[in-house]
Amino acid sequence: MNTRRNRQELAQFLRRCRERTSPADLGLPVRSRRRTPGLRREEVAFLAGLSPTWYAYLEQGRDIRASTEVISSLARVLRLTSDERAYLHQLATGSPAPQESPYGETEDKIVRAAVAAMGQRGLPVYAADVHGDLVAWNDAATTWYTDFGALPANRRNMLWWMLTAPEARERFVNWEEDTRDVVGRFRRAAAARAWDARFEELITAMRESSEEFAEWWSSHHVSKQRPRRREMWVDGELRAAQVAVLNLAESTRSVVLHLPVDEHEPTQGE
Repeated sequence: MNTRRNRQELAQFLRRCRERTSPADLGLPVRSRRRTPGLRREEVAFLAGLSPTWYAYLEQGRDIRASTEVISSLARVLRLTSDERAYLHQLATGSPAPQESPYGETEDKIVRAAVAAMGQRGLPVYAADVHGDLVAWNDAATTWYTDFGALPANRRNMLWWMLTAPEARERFVNWEEDTRDVVGRFRRAAAARAWDARFEELITAMRESSEEFAEWWSSHHVSKQRPRRREMWVDGELRAAQVAVLNLAESTRSVVLHLPVDEHEPTQGE
């Protein structure tokens, strides 16, 4: 869905990616001082095989339609990561980029481990909706994180808690890395539901309440959901787990599991 908000996000994202791309990396001669960093609009258009005027319209947020092939060409020129490429497709076409391998051996392994660990005591399990609003959690989740039941219903949100609660910064060993990852996934979810007023409410509130969120949001940091190691201080002890998400079919709810960590095997996302 190419809404006004997504068109504006697309324009800002393209400009930021263009400005960070070095002409030398693409084999372009740099013979004089440039007034702006990175590539010029005309250079992006030329390398992607587009009309300079048409590409300028994209960066102006105009209501124009871009094909999957055009967006893939822009992603190649701007040297986007796989996460950024999927995000660009989501903004421009309403659908993520086609995945070369939708389900691999790593995911199969995580699913098997998740099923085995579902009943294991002492490890957190919680469920959240697409906005990160918590809808269910076990006792271990309150021990590792916080008593979500004591929070106001409209602030019972994992990202909000991570950004604004002083205890979150104390509990997460790698608070910035873990929180940036959740922000990146939140951005992808928001792009997929541009019509969703709850996202608008949360984005506005977090921009006003968290300097880090405002900075990361403006930088267009984006990431996809993948299993990752999370380390936390729990009752004065360092605890580690591999966090994996099970998306329920035909539902906007996901179950977040904390799986035992194999200390001798690095996890995806480290």
